Amino acid sequence: MTTTGEQMHALVERLYPLCRSITGDGVRATLDIVGEYLPLQVHEVPTGTQVLDWTVPQEWNIRDAYIADPAGNRVVDFAASSLHVLGYSLPVSTTLPLAELRAHLHTLPDHPTWVPYRTSYYRPDWGFCLAQETLDALPDGDYEVHIDSTLADGHLTYAEHVVPGQVPDEVIVSCHVCHPSLANDNLAGIAVATFLARALAERTPWYTYRFLFAPGTIGAITWLARNTEPKPGGRVAHGLVLACAGDRGQLTYKQSRRGDAEIDRVLQHVLRTSERPHRVTEFTPYGYDERQFCSPGFDLGVGSLTRTPYAGYPEYHTSADNPDFVSPEAMADTLAVCREAFAVLDRNRRYLNLNPYGEPQLGRRGLYESLGGRSDAKQAQMAMLWVLNLSDGTHSLLDVAERSGLPFDTVAGAADALHGAGLIKA
Repeated sequence: MTTTGEQMHALVERLYPLCRSITGDGVRATLDIVGEYLPLQVHEVPTGTQVLDWTVPQEWNIRDAYIADPAGNRVVDFAASSLHVLGYSLPVSTTLPLAELRAHLHTLPDHPTWVPYRTSYYRPDWGFCLAQETLDALPDGDYEVHIDSTLADGHLTYAEHVVPGQVPDEVIVSCHVCHPSLANDNLAGIAVATFLARALAERTPWYTYRFLFAPGTIGAITWLARNTEPKPGGRVAHGLVLACAGDRGQLTYKQSRRGDAEIDRVLQHVLRTSERPHRVTEFTPYGYDERQFCSPGFDLGVGSLTRTPYAGYPEYHTSADNPDFVSPEAMADTLAVCREAFAVLDRNRRYLNLNPYGEPQLGRRGLYESLGGRSDAKQAQMAMLWVLNLSDGTHSLLDVAERSGLPFDTVAGAADALHGAGLIKA
């Protein structure tokens, strides 16, 4: 029987060969596969649609591309890897001497066996990406260059999956679907998001969870333009951007712009109390789509969870970011942290003590007896006292856990017992 980590890794391997970009059939094919795991609502937004300060661009699709040497051998072939073509390359069919062709070639001299990932979304251009060792081996002569692509009016495609909750307030979970064959930088995030949605659907969560599978930057901007008022709040209560979710580095949580949003406190609490190696960084307006959700007009409480952050590992945006670079265990660990964090978020309430004058008699309500035989009886008793003392309508259960130093689950369990005894109300 395969583990969840192995299933997520299998999804990464399946998605890896597809040529994704910010628009086009590669995005649709990716969403078709994710749609086998989750029911998706797919949205098509026409080219030319104004979305905030941006405009939905023309749609790009590619069928074939290659460079053939003077002997007719394909020395660079799109069929071997979608990274070999500069993203959004214009169509071209010509013959060029190597000296002139070099201006359109991209390599990584410091990593001569790796192929870089490069794009030209908003500046018309064409080009190829290849290993430096391949370029060094090319003889002088004339080279046939062919890119069978189209850039035409079409659509930007994104998809949503909603896990209904007990309240309409939403938690946004966002991942980007625009990168081609890069296993950690986007595919691992897609896999973790997919299996997180499936896990949440096994229960009825408190919040409604909306999963967003969209191209980076322009996709998030399009979603924001179509779904939220340009002001803080709206229906989005919390959010998390998932990326770089499968490498073997330690977990990194990047705070929201606010820095003290509830999602910030929850993730930091879960990471700290789990004793996992981790790092917490402050918000910067550079990175993934947290910068769109946290732009000043929206200022949503959205953080970002990665393992090694973007550009923090040599393999980033190269052919070395392949399925071997990500591990089932790392993706399973990322998924576990998300589940733990959302369990805290869902149970984090503010309560009001209905008997605030002095300590209520717990024994006659059977609350002390309920602790009998528990190995953590003393801890559970202290949790009840802390919850009673701080249930003034202004302190949340996370506040109680942090101030008391007690585990959140113990505090939440105490709150459940006290609520059942009629001593507190939400």
